Amino acid sequence: MTTRQRGRGILLTSGLAIVLAVVGLPFYWLVVASTHSSREIFDSPPPMLPGGHLLDNLNTLQESAQFGRVVLNSLLIAAVYTLCAGTVCTLAGYGFAKYRFRGREAVFGLLMLGLVIPAQVTLVPLFRMMTDLEWLNTYQAVIMPNLALPFGIFLMRQSMGALPDELLDSGRMDGCGELRLFLRVALPPMKPALAALAIFLFLYQWNDFLWPLLVLRDGGSFTIPVALASLQGLDETDYGAILAGTSIAALPMAAVFLALQRHFVSGLLAGAVKE
Repeated sequence: MTTRQRGRGILLTSGLAIVLAVVGLPFYWLVVASTHSSREIFDSPPPMLPGGHLLDNLNTLQESAQFGRVVLNSLLIAAVYTLCAGTVCTLAGYGFAKYRFRGREAVFGLLMLGLVIPAQVTLVPLFRMMTDLEWLNTYQAVIMPNLALPFGIFLMRQSMGALPDELLDSGRMDGCGELRLFLRVALPPMKPALAALAIFLFLYQWNDFLWPLLVLRDGGSFTIPVALASLQGLDETDYGAILAGTSIAALPMAAVFLALQRHFVSGLLAGAVKE
């Protein structure tokens, strides 16, 4: 290794270390602050070592927000949403990519308008719809409205577009039905894209705050973002408990990403280059 190559390696390592410190420091302080009381959090300088109030903060979370049940609510809603929305987005993406029908591009273009229209625009009609269906304060009110997520359909359409049509035609010539063709031929090569879609959908639902805030009324049915927001009082806020809850909320997201990370980048790039 030459002196120039060694210098580049040292420079690159130093730069990555600085980036890691900048990105990781807020998460480190989040975990540390969750072990301190609200008074200690606002000390100057702020605490940088773990304290002794973690159990107190967790007890406050459980007593004030039924946090154990809230975590289960969020896990259930996010898991069911990921499964259902993933199915809808994958089927829609496959249909737009591999079937020719009149008005296909126009329908897809209208669907993509959902990427530029603010979600707040649809809150009132969706809320009225949930009221008419008598779905307020139910899990389906949180899960159902966003199953056909435009970005998810776009991602799967681009990924399915890279699948050779000849592969599907050979399956049809062998007598394979359309459903079996989709399950046995089209889906297996799409594992990276499906992993990327699953990560996106899970994080999208896990972090959603505004819509669950509108349709969930009972504290026992709250999701984590709504439950943490309910801990903010007008006169006093227990920031130690809120930061402890935020630390817990970050664990499933990290677990999902770490489990599927090797497919994530390749899934996002699938279909980006045409041969």
